[in-house]
Amino acid sequence: MFNPCVLIPVYNHEHAIGAVVADVLTHGAQCILVDDGSSADCAKVLDELAAASPQQITLVRRQVNGGKGAAVLSGFQQAAIAGYSHALQIDADGQHCVADIPKFLALAAAHPAAVISGYPQYDESVPKLRLYGRYLTHVWVWINTLSLQIKDSMCGFRVYPVAPVIALAERQKLGARMNFDTDILVRLYWEGLEVLNLPTRVSYPSDGVSHFRVWLDNALITRMHTTLFFGMLVRIPRLLARNGDGNGKAR
Repeated sequence: MFNPCVLIPVYNHEHAIGAVVADVLTHGAQCILVDDGSSADCAKVLDELAAASPQQITLVRRQVNGGKGAAVLSGFQQAAIAGYSHALQIDADGQHCVADIPKFLALAAAHPAAVISGYPQYDESVPKLRLYGRYLTHVWVWINTLSLQIKDSMCGFRVYPVAPVIALAERQKLGARMNFDTDILVRLYWEGLEVLNLPTRVSYPSDGVSHFRVWLDNALITRMHTTLFFGMLVRIPRLLARNGDGNGKAR
């Protein structure tokens, strides 16, 4: 049974999260908000949102900030407890196109065993340095999967089947911070899940709050790519066999 929820990790996005949640709720979605150790001001906003829509919003509170990946995994644990089959992850800062939620969920319903991964279509607001920097990760992902199936591994707008994520997280330590989105997508691909790419508009609000820590997060991402590379080496026969069957092509 296809029973999805929307999962939003939140860390000090008190100025944007209200509008994001309001747009999400217009689609009739059940929503899990994960407060990743936010400030008192943001925590208050989240409390108010949950109190205003108790039938649609579940608030999960982490007392200490653990990073995006840690927050998303806390949300997955709640999704599994609540019996949701799929979780649509979306960012709290308003950069993702909430109007595309029905398209993502429809594709997930048609392909329930796959990950539906957002493929960003940027407008002029995207910082050029961040845009160019993504290409290095794209190349590493293609190397580490021996495939072009994953068109963008860094977009945090995607739908996961819950059970495979929970199973993977129980046996594999995943990136806890900005290295999470790429790490989990590559590892789920290794597990045999298909990745379907869905174009979606992405914008960067002029007053947006970024928690990307240039030195630390880039170091974590570099270490992740290195770890994945060595993990790919032992999987070469399986990956080549899979891609030889035509399941590793970009879609």
